This record gives sequence, structure tokens and C-alpha cells, in this order.
Amino acid sequence: MESQPAKNSAFKRLIQYIKPYRAAFFTAIVGMLGYAAIDTYFFSQIETLIDDGLTEQDSTILIYGAIFVPVFFIIRGLFNFISNYFLNWVGFKVVTRMRQELFDHMMKLPVSFHDKHSTGDLISKITYDTQQIAEASSRALLILIREGAFVVGLLGLMFYQSWQLSLVFLVVGPLIAKVVNVVSKRFRTVSGRIQTAMGNVTTTAEQMINGHKVVVMHEGQKRESGRFAKINNNTRQQNMKLVSTRVISTSVIQFIASLSLSMVLIIASFPDMLGELSAGAFTTLLTSMIMLLRPLKQLTNVNSDFQRGIAAAQSVFSILDQPVEVDKGSKQVERATGDICFDGVTFSYGSAEEPALNDVSFSLEHGKTLALVGRSGSGKSTISNLLTRFYDVEEGAITLDGVNIQDYKLKCLRRQFALVSQHVTLFNDTIANNIAYGASRDVTEDDILRAAEQAYVTEFTDNMNMGLDTMVGENGVMLSGGQRQRIAIARALLRDAPILILDEATSALDTESERHIQEALGALRENRTSLVIAHRLSTIENADEILVMDAGQIVERGSHEQLLKQQGMYYQLHNLQFGNGA
Repeated sequence: MESQPAKNSAFKRLIQYIKPYRAAFFTAIVGMLGYAAIDTYFFSQIETLIDDGLTEQDSTILIYGAIFVPVFFIIRGLFNFISNYFLNWVGFKVVTRMRQELFDHMMKLPVSFHDKHSTGDLISKITYDTQQIAEASSRALLILIREGAFVVGLLGLMFYQSWQLSLVFLVVGPLIAKVVNVVSKRFRTVSGRIQTAMGNVTTTAEQMINGHKVVVMHEGQKRESGRFAKINNNTRQQNMKLVSTRVISTSVIQFIASLSLSMVLIIASFPDMLGELSAGAFTTLLTSMIMLLRPLKQLTNVNSDFQRGIAAAQSVFSILDQPVEVDKGSKQVERATGDICFDGVTFSYGSAEEPALNDVSFSLEHGKTLALVGRSGSGKSTISNLLTRFYDVEEGAITLDGVNIQDYKLKCLRRQFALVSQHVTLFNDTIANNIAYGASRDVTEDDILRAAEQAYVTEFTDNMNMGLDTMVGENGVMLSGGQRQRIAIARALLRDAPILILDEATSALDTESERHIQEALGALRENRTSLVIAHRLSTIENADEILVMDAGQIVERGSHEQLLKQQGMYYQLHNLQFGNGA
């Protein structure tokens, strides 16, 4: 269970989000207080209506009352509109701003953070958790202030009629406060569990949707259904715990209040008290006491919304407090020459026992092509991840044009690279916009078309009705793997960076497409530094130097011909691919 200071800290931070909209917030408070004041004033007129209008049979009072009631409801409705509209306006402004901050902050977090958190859980924080905050900053505050003011107004009216009888009602105040305090802690605990459960629901659903083909192919429907049912049921159980706590607490508070009401009736039955109170005054007092039960119930119920909002705020703030990518560099260059050097680089992923790279050293001159080969998990992709500073080295140093890459500003450093990975990410936009995505300069339609032609994208877009303006669907679902990869290569061509990183860039291409792409990449590699991570050895035979990696270390290096002559690991890999007719 989180501490009280943590809860108070989250609440104070929420208040900071309201500050820019304090004029609208103040207007909403005026509306709430006006609403409560009108209701209190309405009940205060019961005494006049009964004593003067009915007991004294003054018809004028009854006529005034007939006129007063519609006017009262018009004013009441106006205050209700003001309080609801402006408070919701503030609430959604706060949530919109918080969602934007959360979205922007997530983009700035290091890759290592995203490795440890599921996508579904992070999406749940942007959608579900912020919605709970909207409840806390609008509906909960509305009832807390409006009904709280109504309670104060009714208590004032009761003391005005008979302070002796009203004191009895105050005896139960500490008891009610104790119940609310205990229930609040329970609400916060259960609310935190609900947020975790909702994150699990989103994660499980997302995994099923993204892996639908795998689920269907391997007959995993029953397994996935069972897993989702378990998580879904856990969410239901946590929500039911919240409901039961709310209902029980409301019943307990109303029972305590009813005891005080019984005591008031007993005391009022004494002859001395009966002589002091008129029928109208006693009716006003009794009505006020009965009416107190409704706002007390609402205040107890809304406490669950408020505590859920505070728990959600703590969840959101826990992400906003995560440190962003370290960018202490100050050096900026328009275009790097492209000389790369790894000097004794060692790196491990998280808590992995074995390092992904162990004392790796090599250099790559500008305009040259360096190829990395080796078994899966040998550390090839780690080199590209460190070059682009998705992760930072633990030991050793990486330099670009003789300058440590940590001395460059991150944006400047990454602008020097064009990365084509085997895992192509496309956005639900047109093919043209996907090609233009991330271009470091303003590009024209002709620029996009030229890149598309060089990457042989136009070979398949020419057969589409919308051509380059065809929507690709979510992550390019409407396209084949080879088509997606050609778009990624066109994106790299258009980026026109001095250094190319090709991570299995032609793995999804058929033989004919690969030949075309190799020609395009051959032209692209002219006067550019190229780092090629390859599984197909046929794609890197012309590389200036080939590094053979195994278990995070460089075990062989040389040209294609030199490595074949050594008859080492490269020779074995080559025989595996070509000796068996591959």
C-alpha cells in the first residue's frame, strides 16, 4: 500500500495541472457553491411555508411560493450547468495535457525502458489511467465541493433552528470520518490493482491481435482464451471489491447517521423541547437531517472515484518521472565524414549473465563497406544499436570522425545514419508518406518518386489504383514482406545519410528483387560508409572487410577470399549455404 505522503504528493502535482485553468476552475466552484446555497435556501423556507402559509392560513405566502419554485429551479439549473460545464472543461484540459506529456515522454525514454515494459501496459496508462484522472478532476471534485457545501449549509440551517438537537448529529461526525479514512485506504489499494489488471487486459489482447496468425496456425485459441479469461476475471474481481467496499461503507455511514436521527426524535419528544419548536421549525430540522443522508452517501461513493484518480495519477507520474535518454553531447555537424572506430567495446543487455559484446575493436573508413556475419545472438545487431546510441557502451569507446559518439547531440548523431532493418516499421499512411518519413530535409514528390524507382517500389505501386498514394494499413499489413522492405530501403535512400546500416536489409526479398535492390544499394554505397549485417553471404562478397562474430567477439576478419582461404568459421558458414545447394 502506498504511503500517505505519496498520495499527497500526487494530489499536489494534479493541482499544478489545474493552475493554468484556474479562472474556469474558480467559475466552476462558484457554480457549485451557488447550487448548494440555492438548495439550502429552499429548505430554509419550509418553516415560513408551514408556520405562516398553512398554520396561519396566509394565502399570499402560498402564492409567492408558487412563483418562487419555478424561479428557484431555473437558477438552480443555471448553477448546475456552470459547475458541470466548466469543471468538465478543466478536467478534460488536464487529461489532454497529461496524455500529450505522457505520449511525448514515452518517445524520449531510452530503448532499455521499452524493453522492460509491455506495449499494452504503456497504452493502458495513456488511455485508461488518464481517464480515471478525468473522473477525479471533474465528477469527483464536483460532488466533493457541491455536496460538501450542501452538508455545511444544512448543518448551519439545523443549528439555526435548534443548536441543542443539532449537537447530537455532530457526535457521529468522528465516527463517519473514521469510516471514510479506512475506506479511502481500501479504495486506493484496490484501484492500484485495477490499473495493473487493465494493463494486463490490454497487453494480452494486443499480443493475440498481433500474433493472430501464429495463434490460429498453432491452434492456440483455447490457450489464449483461457489466459485472457483468467486476467479478465481478475479485473472483474477487483472491480467487485471496489463496489462492495463502496456499498458497505455507504450503508455503515447511513446507519450511523440514522442513529443520530433517532436520538434527535427521542430528545425532541421531551416536553421542554416540544414547547420550543414550532411545527415549521421542527419540519425544517427533520427534513435537513434526512436530506443530509443523500450528500453523505454521495460523498462516500465519490471517494472511490477520487482515490482511483489519485492512484491513476501516481501510476502516470511514475512514468513521467522516468529519466529520459541521456544527451550530454554538444557537438553538432551538418554531415559527418563517416569514419567509425570501436575501441575495446563491452556491453551487456540488462541483467544478462554473458556480455553481448566483449572487448570488440575495429575501424571502418569512410566510403568503405564493412560486413558482419555470424550465428544468431553473436552480437551483430548490438553493434548497430550501440552506434545509434539506442544503448550506451559500458566499457571502451565508439568514435565517429575521431569524436566519441557520446559527445554528439543525439539528434545530430542519428541524423548521420540511415537504418534498414529486417523488422520494417510502417505507419498507417500512404506509401509516399512512409518513404518520406524521417527525411532530414523538405522533400518534393519528385524526390519521393526517384527514391521509389531506385528501390524498385514503383514495380508494384504502378499496378495499384492509387499508386504511391495507396494506404499501407497498420504496419504495412496490406503489403508483402518484400514490398515493406523495399519501402524501408526507399526511405533510407531519401534520407541521404553519410552512413548506411543494413541489418538483414534484403532478408524478405525474392531472388529477382534482391538483385535489383543490390544494384540500388551498390549505387547508394558509393562515397558512403556502409555497415552490413547479413545472413546471406552472397550479399556481402564484395565488402571491403568482413568480421565474423561469435559469442560477442570477433573471431575472424578479412575479405571474402581471405576468409575462405583460412577455412575457419566463415568457411563453414559458406559451405552450409552453398555446399548444400543453398
